[in-house]
Order: sequence, then C-alpha cells, then structure tokens
Amino acid sequence: MSKPGHLFLLPSDLGEFPTPVLPESSVVVAHRLTHFIAENPKSARAFLKRIGFPKALNTVTINTLDKDTPVAAIPGLLQPLLEGIDIALLSEAGCPAVADPGALLVRAAHETGIPVVPLVGPSAILLALMASGLNGQRFAFHGYLPVDAKARAAKIRELEQRSKREDTTQIFIETPYRNDALLQAVLEQCAENSLLCVAADLTQPDESIATRTIAAWRKKLPALNKRPAVFLLYCKR
Repeated sequence: MSKPGHLFLLPSDLGEFPTPVLPESSVVVAHRLTHFIAENPKSARAFLKRIGFPKALNTVTINTLDKDTPVAAIPGLLQPLLEGIDIALLSEAGCPAVADPGALLVRAAHETGIPVVPLVGPSAILLALMASGLNGQRFAFHGYLPVDAKARAAKIRELEQRSKREDTTQIFIETPYRNDALLQAVLEQCAENSLLCVAADLTQPDESIATRTIAAWRKKLPALNKRPAVFLLYCKR
C-alpha cells in the first residue's frame, strides 16, 4: 500500500486585489500540486491565477467542499490522498478550516492517518485582533451571530457580559451584505463605554481598522455594506 499524500492547508488572499500576502514557501507548494479542494472552484482558479500558477488550470482537479457538502462525501474527497496524491484545501478567503467548512475534512484526515500540513498565510481574525488594541491575551471567536434579530440581540448582550466577566475580546463576523444590520444591533445593545473594533477589507487597498467606544461609533457610522469585516467587542471590568 502506498504512503498517503499530504493534506496541505493553503491560505488564500482576503480579496480580489492581488497582494503579496503568501510567503514564497506556501506559493512553491501550491505551484507543484494538481489537486485542490475548495469552497468555490471558480474562486479557487482565480486565486491560483493570481499567484502565478504554472500549469494550465483546465488540467487541475478542484473538488468542492462547502457548507452544503454532506458528510457522506468526505471519504470520496480523501480518496486521492489515500492513493498518495498531495492535495491542498483552500478557503474562500483566509485560512482553511477557520470559520470555514474545511474543518470536517481535516478531522477526517487525522482519523484516516493522512498527514495534515498547515501553510503560512493571512488570517483576517488574527490580523484584526493584532490591530484592534484590545485584549490579545484572552479572546474568543464566535463566527457568525444569529440572523434572527431577537436572537442576535440576545447574543450580543451575552458576549458583552462575557467580555466584562472574563476580561476577553469577543470576535465575530457577518456576511458582508448584512454588516450594517449587525453593526446597528451592536450599537443598540451595548453600553456606551464598551469598545468595538471594526476591521474591514484587510490587506486590500480600501482597508480600514478603527477601535472606538460604542458612543463614538453611534456618532459616525462606517460604510460597511458588501465589505468583508471582522468585529471585536471588549468591555472592561
């Protein structure tokens, strides 16, 4: 039986504008592969083109793994790895398996004895935390908050209380077209002296990062519609 291939976790850039966010070592690995797993094959091909992929893209195999992929499909995605073929897992943006459906594949790889290799690249979550000025010693990432307005409001109040109680930065995200609704909910539910960092379009030409009190944000709202953003909430004890 042949040795299994390696599952490389290949970060992608955080937007469509080409920026040198991947180190050469990660690009070198990507260039030599012929098999990829991605949320969106079209976006994956565009990303490979941006990093100067040397092979014809119509000769590359890109299988889909998104939020609608059934668990029963995971063994099929792993099969080339079991046959000794190296594969890279790509996220739609940023790091695979972080706020990303790829975690299920990575867990299955471990269970099957397939080596998992994380490659260096951008994480919007960590970039936002680095630039926020909020507590980077203790933080929690919650992914997407509830879409339902009542449930979302309750969750925001819970996160604010947790931040105050545990002295932690609370991090969350939203689908870009719902950013404005989320921001409005945070401003309605949180205390005036709580701190909120809004980091949008990270690594892109229109990047904006600002940390202000809730009271200050209420006076000047950012334009966030359709812009990828990370929200960080902190309430001092």
